[in-house]
Amino acid sequence: MPLEEIGWLRRGACRSSDPDLFFPLAPSPLQEARAKAVCAGCQVLEECRSYALRAGESEGIWGGLTPQERRRSRFPAGWRDSAAAS
Repeated sequence: MPLEEIGWLRRGACRSSDPDLFFPLAPSPLQEARAKAVCAGCQVLEECRSYALRAGESEGIWGGLTPQERRRSRFPAGWRDSAAAS
């Protein structure tokens, strides 16, 4: 991770949380809700989310989004249909 990216990490609400909350071996709805609750009050939520989308993070809760939510954000519903029509 580039040095300029590290600054916002130090200000994250998750910095004092157990990493297993954000990177569980077996995600559950309760665990995701708990992680997202930490993210909801975070002052660097947007930076975290932007980083995760740019970097293509495939695991964990980043910026209040699950891997599936990040994929949907990068590839919205119907994106293949519009590409095929071009």
